[in-house]
Amino acid sequence: MTYRPLSTRHLAVATAASIALLVSGCAESAPSPSGDGALSGAEIVVGSKEFTESIILGKLTQLVLEAEGATTTDRTGITGSSTVREALLSGEIDVYWDYTGTGWVNYLGHTTEDVPDGLFDVVAAEDLDTNDVAWIAQAPFENSYAVAAAQEWVGESGVESLSDAAEYVAEHPDENSICAASEFIGRDDGLPGLEAAYGSPYDEIVELDFNLIFSQVGDSCTFGEVSTTDARIDSEELVVLEDDLGFFVEYRGAVTLLQSTLDEHPEIEDALTALSEKLTDDVMRSLNARVDIDGEEPEDVAAEWLESEGLVG
Repeated sequence: MTYRPLSTRHLAVATAASIALLVSGCAESAPSPSGDGALSGAEIVVGSKEFTESIILGKLTQLVLEAEGATTTDRTGITGSSTVREALLSGEIDVYWDYTGTGWVNYLGHTTEDVPDGLFDVVAAEDLDTNDVAWIAQAPFENSYAVAAAQEWVGESGVESLSDAAEYVAEHPDENSICAASEFIGRDDGLPGLEAAYGSPYDEIVELDFNLIFSQVGDSCTFGEVSTTDARIDSEELVVLEDDLGFFVEYRGAVTLLQSTLDEHPEIEDALTALSEKLTDDVMRSLNARVDIDGEEPEDVAAEWLESEGLVG
């Protein structure tokens, strides 16, 4: 197997020292002044992962909590799921958005097989019991992992599903390459599990920063890791291959925070539930597009959308 890193996104070692270094190094806004509202006097540190959607969700959360009177600190943009999760557990941040599939596989140690119905409820109950982490404000949108290929190549090859892809690359080893980010390459619900499920190891792995993958599919690699709410799938003329064996786990967005934080500030749940109810697949694709395609700043996009929805004054 050829392993070819081009623009590696390094995951930090999840130790207290490295968490503190990464979190302190993230962009941090001046704390907002508290005002009137259900959360007046509360001081809340808002985190996120480093990709666009997670940062937007962090900015939305920060602005909604500020509208309820909280003083917030912005620590969005932490690299890697394991790192931002450890930041939550260690108290470096108070709240951030995560995904049910990530909770099921990466934090709770389950496999991608025999995933239960009602995954949010199962993850929420087990994570609360095991780690004192509360999952609240489940949103309607689902941002799942997927594998995509260029539209033109799909039309020529006839490959429409991941099973089709497995058969095709077995017969065409010169086209057996995939672009993926470091986290997907190492996660059980990512590339290793995908290869096992479909019985088709990719002989050439091109490791890229996630944001570079979309433009490189059909150029540096035949296939690429994508996420289903990313508007660049359309703008780069890609096709998501059908996961016909149902390998990828559900990745519904939800807010996570320590139960102790929720106990101290129960108003957080009502405020963020009002937000989450409006976050459909179409809404998230639209917000992501404004940042990734139109070049707007996540904070500006979040503020304008919240005002248009009447969620902030």
